[in-house]
Amino acid sequence: MSKIIDRNLVVGLDIGTSKISVAVGEITPDRKLSIVGVGSQPARGMDKGGVNDLNLVIQSIQRAINEAELMADCHITSVYLGISGKHISCQNENGMVPINDKEVVQEDVDNVIHTARSVPISAERRMLHVLPQEFSIDVQDGIKSPIGMSGVRMEAKVHIVTCANDMAKNIVKCVERCDLKADQLIFSALASSYAVLTDDEKELGICVVDIGAGTIDIAVFTGGALRHTAVIPVAGNQVTSDISKIFRTPLSHAEEIKVQYACALRQMVSMEENIEVPSVGGRPARSMSRHTLAEVVEPRYHELFELIQETVREAGLEDQIAAGYVLTGGTSKMEGVVEFAEEVFQMPVRVATPKDVTGLQEYVNDPTYSTVVGLLHYGMQANEQQNSELKPNDSVRSIGSRIVAWFKGEF
Repeated sequence: MSKIIDRNLVVGLDIGTSKISVAVGEITPDRKLSIVGVGSQPARGMDKGGVNDLNLVIQSIQRAINEAELMADCHITSVYLGISGKHISCQNENGMVPINDKEVVQEDVDNVIHTARSVPISAERRMLHVLPQEFSIDVQDGIKSPIGMSGVRMEAKVHIVTCANDMAKNIVKCVERCDLKADQLIFSALASSYAVLTDDEKELGICVVDIGAGTIDIAVFTGGALRHTAVIPVAGNQVTSDISKIFRTPLSHAEEIKVQYACALRQMVSMEENIEVPSVGGRPARSMSRHTLAEVVEPRYHELFELIQETVREAGLEDQIAAGYVLTGGTSKMEGVVEFAEEVFQMPVRVATPKDVTGLQEYVNDPTYSTVVGLLHYGMQANEQQNSELKPNDSVRSIGSRIVAWFKGEF
């Protein structure tokens, strides 16, 4: 069994409410990401992105890790870890510094970002990301990379993502109990954006919405930078719960019915189609109309879409996302979701699967793997940055990698 370091591997771990996914990616010599191993297990002991039962979560992680190790033929020692939950919050901050020399050098950029991130945050919160949006020098605004430019003072706008320290500690503890090291915690929607968005979409203005089982993770990009992040603590499990109550069937059967037969838009389902619905307590199964199922599902999806729209509207970004919405995550896979979302949002909508990967891509060609593949892309860029910083002679690459580091919020 080969060690990770020998083969230039990177590992992502996404601990979701309903599923734990592990992906092992090999960074090829031409700087592409090749999927060499995947592990997936039902999540137990998780609720809305938070840990409910430590031991159950540890068991589920261990199984998923073993599966990925077997497929990739390697021994996993560290992972890039996704985090979500309603405790995630964000703020946009500014920082300003005088420019010491006649032109901006790396030290000035580090200083201005440090000034912007030096906002007081409470002891129970932890900074996840500090992501520069743009710089301005004297009267010139909207500068993406200020190094080498002349001026007297420089200002930076940054987007700060924070999480509850205790929640982060619990999820890291689960990983460490599996003898793994968490290289970095990454907000799930930010990770997903690495796997599903194009640069054009980020520039034009886009809202990526990762709809899982317990949470909806949102990240809004305009002008190539992250402007807003949010987590809504309702998602696909609400749909399953509705089906379970109205059809009086156990949750496990309700989930199967949802995945196989549900449609988010009732007008897309014919009245004649029937489905078998298992009963509880040994009673015989009943036959139900699929149209009735759509009538149960549609109002809940309408509510979810309205919550998403309200979040973007409250952030004041609704008019700035010209490229519309990108939906991903397991709950976005249902038939009729795109049509219904376009009707509610009055904007273009697409459901996205991970892109820019080779190797075992058929294993991850599904919206449920967007976060874990995004963690690999994130980890790959972090590795490139570390490698280039180990070669101080190569100053051009070193500066380039530092620029990558600011835009990923690694400080």
